[in-house]
Amino acid sequence: MAHISTLGSGIYTYLDIFTGTIAGTEVSAADYAALFEGGSADTVRMPSVREFPSIGTPANIVNVPVYGQETSSQVQGQADSPTLEVTVNYVPADMEEIHALKGQEVAFRFMMAEQEVTVAEGAAATLAKANTEFYFKGKVEAILVNPALTDANTATVTLSAQSDFYGPATIAAS
Repeated sequence: MAHISTLGSGIYTYLDIFTGTIAGTEVSAADYAALFEGGSADTVRMPSVREFPSIGTPANIVNVPVYGQETSSQVQGQADSPTLEVTVNYVPADMEEIHALKGQEVAFRFMMAEQEVTVAEGAAATLAKANTEFYFKGKVEAILVNPALTDANTATVTLSAQSDFYGPATIAAS
């Protein structure tokens, strides 16, 4: 298929985690996409997501205060990785696999699609649906549970990026 082409496609947004062996250093979106082609065997989907973080490489601009000026100057510098915090509705039984991944280097796929895509469908079914994906290597660093007396219990899952972000890419028939 092709990239998503409508604004409403964000309603089908997923964060998938490849837990299998990552051979070598992936260097392209196609290499990462190949990891997720196997379907559900080595792929875990982040359950009940309430809020996704911004995905991608931030601007490499650093604010530099200059004595005597009303505003600071901006210069090119090293871009910091964005804060990757995913907020989920916390159901402990649904989060067991995510808890087990803490500290392990895995591959992440952030996918936006025009239609629902299940993990079990794998890449073959994704070919028939417009999708846009971003990939990166990282770790699940922390899971903070937020009990709530008046609303659903939530958890903040903090991810770290261990590689560059690859994308936007799309899985397309070859």
